[in-house]
Amino acid sequence: MTPRTGPLRLGDPVQLTGPKQRLHTIVLTEGSTFHTQHGALPHEEIVGQPDGSIVHVGEHAYLAVRPLLHDYVMSMPRGAAIVYPKDAGHILTYADIQPGLTVVEAGVGSGALSLWLLRALAGQGELVSFERRQEFLDIAEANVAGWFGERPANWRTAVGDLAETLGDHVPDQTADRVVLDMLAPWECVDAAATALQPGGILLAYVATVTQLSRTVEAVRDDGRFAEPQSQETLIRSWHVDGLAVRPDHRMVAHTGFLMTARRVADDLEIPSFKRRSNKASYTDADVEAWTPGAVGDREKSDKRLRRVVRDAQRQADRLAAGTIDSDSRPEEDA
Repeated sequence: MTPRTGPLRLGDPVQLTGPKQRLHTIVLTEGSTFHTQHGALPHEEIVGQPDGSIVHVGEHAYLAVRPLLHDYVMSMPRGAAIVYPKDAGHILTYADIQPGLTVVEAGVGSGALSLWLLRALAGQGELVSFERRQEFLDIAEANVAGWFGERPANWRTAVGDLAETLGDHVPDQTADRVVLDMLAPWECVDAAATALQPGGILLAYVATVTQLSRTVEAVRDDGRFAEPQSQETLIRSWHVDGLAVRPDHRMVAHTGFLMTARRVADDLEIPSFKRRSNKASYTDADVEAWTPGAVGDREKSDKRLRRVVRDAQRQADRLAAGTIDSDSRPEEDA
């Protein structure tokens, strides 16, 4: 997990940006050549160049840089939808992730959030990740190993339902953070409160307002948390060219809501936390709208998952061996 810095070396992943901003990702390998419609470039001509150099393929210039984690996450094989970088950054901030903590994660998916959490822990403390489906966990483990070059020693994974098995892996009141990225996080509030020590943080990442509503009400009903806070993050890029300065026509808008709540000490009752409940105003039909199927849970076919597992493992193996030469991107989440 040592950061890659300094001149580009054999075995380093390199991102080449060419004409029309097309991206190519290669791993510098002895005897290999980067081929494009503009010509060929031996990897040895990139080795030894400073990070951020210009190399030429024929008459065309390419910018050579080591890819950022953001780049890797957006192009790695996916079995499930990922937590996008704009949300991952806010999760790290509002969950206050730092080295030395014990962090529990549920809903590993393709491993995007696991990568950000592990890097924030910097090899100290521990990340314990739960995933219900072995196929998704296989993809995530391959993606994580592909980025770090090996499986991080402070990462434990488990297949199963966090609500039922958390106590088997994390003793009561020993977790510092619990991060839930799943369709029904309200089902895990009790287990999370039991695992968290006083002062710990529960964070839920959900896609819809109905999921957010039920999760917040579950946190309030549990009685072991301070008043939860909810928010979403929108990003709008800008076009800047001389005096022509305006917002871009497209923006990264809604991807999900973040809800955070602090675990309070046991047997604590704070009157100011109480509020008038509006639960009498919703019906069984409203509760039905909170079920996984109603909020957009779409099953991935076994055939597609097996293919993504193979792609992720192949990428990890090639990164370890230094043999990737690809400009491919994963297909959109289906």
